[in-house]
Amino acid sequence: MLEVGAGTGALTAALLQRGASVTALEIDARLVTLLRERRDLRGAEVIEIDALRYPYQEFARLGDWRLAGNLPYNVGTPLVAEVVRLQAPPQRMVVMLQKDVVDRLVAKPSTPAYGSLTLIVAARMRARRAFTIGRSHFWPQPNVESSVAVLEPARQVEIENLTRFDEVVRAAFAYRRKTLANSLLRALGVPRDQTVAVLEALHLDPETRAEQLDLATFATLAAALGA
Repeated sequence: MLEVGAGTGALTAALLQRGASVTALEIDARLVTLLRERRDLRGAEVIEIDALRYPYQEFARLGDWRLAGNLPYNVGTPLVAEVVRLQAPPQRMVVMLQKDVVDRLVAKPSTPAYGSLTLIVAARMRARRAFTIGRSHFWPQPNVESSVAVLEPARQVEIENLTRFDEVVRAAFAYRRKTLANSLLRALGVPRDQTVAVLEALHLDPETRAEQLDLATFATLAAALGA
């Protein structure tokens, strides 16, 4: 089990009590000292590090693993995007994130929260919101609500080239106010008529915007556009 953001060790202790082999990451040196001094946490390996600099791929080589933690806003989005793209991603992720980030993970097409993060995760994982936690449950009280998300590996759609899929998705949402064809032209250099031809073959309006396409359609689009 890899725990991100161990804090004062409440989750660390609970994981150890359940028999998990725990590696806990924490960036705050004072908290690292506290964690290492606690007798009940001696079974955990505590590493002082910025979670965005940790070599997740090396940890994944150790065998089947899981990830849990309370992820700060500036860490949560890039960390989730990095971890789901690993060759050996965790068998399960249970993470607390800012509510609007979880909104993006579970968003449906044609909604404001739907975007590149939604699709990059959905191409590899099935995400669900376990529950939402009001700001009054934290001290000091934050300005936002939080949600706990559960992510598990799942190939909902077959995608042969995930790298190209990610490129197309990011480019498609790079200019949300523009049509899909125009956004791909500006962000990725794909000729507009090429994108329009693919959309028409799929019986879609050439003026379609990225947020209107579901995962399966994006997979087809990315494959059709090629490298």
